Amino acid sequence: MFSYAFEFEFKFVSYEFQEMLESLPKERGWRTRHLYLFQGFWCQSKEIQAIMSFQKHFKPLQNDVVIATIPKSGTTWLKALTYTLLNRHRFDPVFSTTDHPLLTSNPHDLVPFLEYKLYANGDVPDLFGLASPRTFATHVPFGSLKDSIEKPGVKVVYLCRNPFDTFISSWHYTNSIKSESVNPVSLDEGFDMYCRGLIGFGPFWEHMLAYWKESLKRPDKVLFLRYEDLKQDIESNLKKLASFLAVPFTEEEERKGIVKAIVELCSFESLKKLEVNKAGQSIKNFENRHLFRKGEVSDWINYLSPPQAERLSALVDDKLGGTGLTFRYC
Repeated sequence: MFSYAFEFEFKFVSYEFQEMLESLPKERGWRTRHLYLFQGFWCQSKEIQAIMSFQKHFKPLQNDVVIATIPKSGTTWLKALTYTLLNRHRFDPVFSTTDHPLLTSNPHDLVPFLEYKLYANGDVPDLFGLASPRTFATHVPFGSLKDSIEKPGVKVVYLCRNPFDTFISSWHYTNSIKSESVNPVSLDEGFDMYCRGLIGFGPFWEHMLAYWKESLKRPDKVLFLRYEDLKQDIESNLKKLASFLAVPFTEEEERKGIVKAIVELCSFESLKKLEVNKAGQSIKNFENRHLFRKGEVSDWINYLSPPQAERLSALVDDKLGGTGLTFRYC
């Protein structure tokens, strides 16, 4: 058992953890003082602590579902859709107009993060009493997740957003929730960091590409969705998600309006106006109200200069060109 002796960035941590942390490459952080290069990706010290606990203790079960994203790619939306989809027989989205859990609980409470909630601070939760299918979420890159979910039946749903809008959303969000002891990150500085891979759980291109390749290799285990596709045709993509999770909609459900009801209940506009999403903290230190800004495609046009857009375009072409992974930017 570690002895907790001094405070480092967030809380008291062990000498062993501190020693390990100090051995890692580090750079200036966005909302904390530092980002550390851990297992090939950049993250904060508190995230490393949680990931280590998760990797050591998590035991996958046959029907587990894991939602994976890089931050600010539509995580909250996908959590709402997946939860409502999997629980539609318990909570009918057509008739549960006043008592549906989404009306009183933030999606992050209904589908907990592995690293931000369940294993936060190195905790080891008891997960065996959770209803099946257990549904979790993570920002962890696939390379650091795969060994923990190697069990027949476990399914991963990855939501990818175009890198331009992902950056703008991340920049707004991190400046909203950053520690008061950390100076705001300017747009120019944040953009340069982003292009160098210095973003939470980045580089973004490695995060996206690893899940993309796994979805091609094992399409029955990893579903790769695009944020822009969901915005353009949510009903078709919701049906795709339902089929992937082995809970397809019946013709009777479609006639009854279940698909449209889920779409409406989980829409950005519906979620944003709920009181539960205007106040409180579903993830420690993260105000729920900051989770809902615009949710638009092509908002980056309002922020990036032509040279910045050219730089990011060239970077995407260099890192992802020829892989088959493409994006829609407007």
